[in-house]
Amino acid sequence: MVRRLQWSAVAPMVCGWLALALLPGCKQEAGSAPAPPVPEVGIVVATAQDVPDEPEFIGQAESSRPVEIRSQVTGILKQWFFKEGRDVKKGNRLYQIDPVPFHAAMLSAKAKVAQSEARLVQANQNLTRVKPLLAEQAVSTKDVDDAVAEQLAAKAALEGAKAELVKAKFDLDNTLIIAPIDGMIERTRVYEGRLVSAQTDLLTMIHQVDPMYVIVSAPESFLLKRRRDTDAKRIQHPGVYQLRGVLTFVDGTTYRHEGVLDLLDVGLKTDTGSRQARVVFPNPDRVLLPGQFVRVRFKGTLKTGAILVPQRAVQQGAKGSIVFVVGKDDKVEMREIVASSWQGSQWIVEEGLHVGDRIIVEGLHKIAPGAAVKPVPVPDAATAPAAAPAPPEPTS
Repeated sequence: MVRRLQWSAVAPMVCGWLALALLPGCKQEAGSAPAPPVPEVGIVVATAQDVPDEPEFIGQAESSRPVEIRSQVTGILKQWFFKEGRDVKKGNRLYQIDPVPFHAAMLSAKAKVAQSEARLVQANQNLTRVKPLLAEQAVSTKDVDDAVAEQLAAKAALEGAKAELVKAKFDLDNTLIIAPIDGMIERTRVYEGRLVSAQTDLLTMIHQVDPMYVIVSAPESFLLKRRRDTDAKRIQHPGVYQLRGVLTFVDGTTYRHEGVLDLLDVGLKTDTGSRQARVVFPNPDRVLLPGQFVRVRFKGTLKTGAILVPQRAVQQGAKGSIVFVVGKDDKVEMREIVASSWQGSQWIVEEGLHVGDRIIVEGLHKIAPGAAVKPVPVPDAATAPAAAPAPPEPTS
């Protein structure tokens, strides 16, 4: 009993000594835990480069010469000669209007000319007879004046008859309608037995498809920005009519012929607020068709001092595109940027970055704004501007 009481008195002291003895060890163990490592991120340094500036627009193809075929005379259609949707040559027969009434009109006009010529001969003879008689006072002055007037009237009647003959011959010739140009002809809109009205009824159309036009529209905002960039020497522009066009079809294939810009409208379209331009493309193989929608990329301009950023570095934030950069004291900063277009696999940044900024391209999942990081330059092969992807297989 005495021993138990003695132990109960000593036990608290022993436990205290043990606690004091173990406490420094615990503190030392807690203090020796290593701090989390600073994450490494791959960076590229923003540099200014001169890169091609090649805007692209949606365009629609149209024939270079769409020609409407109409009759110049009113009559009954007797026959048509062409195969619809095929090529026609200039001078090929297209339609035949019933020529019989017009042939009769021409014969009648010829008869009127002959009649007028006879009257003129008679008037000349009368005038020749009466003029000498005036000197002998065998006729009055009025008789001579009447003979002169008769001669003048006969001349005028002859000129009128000749004009009617020209018109009658013109009408007869135009009963046969021929192709005015080479091209592809549409389906006919009229058939045999139809009464065709002069200069009113559309019979068909011929399209000259080599070369072809492609009409593109540039919005006003683009035109204003392009003007500012040109004035500020941010773009080297060779001149509008020195630009070349590369055409891409809806399936992604590239047309093998380049086009040239040959017309820029003088003003904007009031309904769309855009300015239209016309690009001429050769079309020897008839690949381009009227009405076809395509994309046209313009070559020839150069953007100077452009900052290129790998596409994988550009993220989407609440207000638009953002990138993360390593700022002061190697801490992460978020930058809002304006990325206008891309060159190969890199974005061309218009605003938000400066030459020398260290842009984070790898390790984005390990960072947050304000966090300290260890920047590591990525290999040179990754920092170099990526080559433009190989163009799709060109189509003929």
